[in-house]
Amino acid sequence: MRRIASLIIAALLIGGPAFAQTPAAAPDMKTYASSADVQALIAHARQIHKAEPTIIQPILQLAPYRASLEYRTTTGPAAVHETEAEFFYVIDGTATLVTGGKLKDEKRQNASNLGGTGIEGGQNRTIAKGDFIVVPQGVPHQLTDIKGELVLMSLHVPRS
Repeated sequence: MRRIASLIIAALLIGGPAFAQTPAAAPDMKTYASSADVQALIAHARQIHKAEPTIIQPILQLAPYRASLEYRTTTGPAAVHETEAEFFYVIDGTATLVTGGKLKDEKRQNASNLGGTGIEGGQNRTIAKGDFIVVPQGVPHQLTDIKGELVLMSLHVPRS
């Protein structure tokens, strides 16, 4: 867990000057999560996942950054983040990460994100506990072939 915290902090430091503009008592700031906190998030996700196959919960937050716990048991939709890179750290489990290619059945989700039912083409990569991945902005990506459960830390980093 200390390694995860170190990786999150390193990723957050990429934003550099943005931190100087954030007031110390900002309501959207949570700068510490213990191993017990993360384990509690995982336990909660396991309890509620039957109604929703993908559970996303905040771990840490310092605007405009948020590190989230993602708990997945099945393949979810493909995505493209047009203005953000996305970092993943695999806390537990294995899956296939598909990156690149073209979204199938592309639909606009909001002003800066596209979604789809899958990816045509792209590169398949098996990911497992301890792996760290970055998906650059504008690159289609999807997690497929999840074996049991997949627990990730994800961090969206503004790039526009």
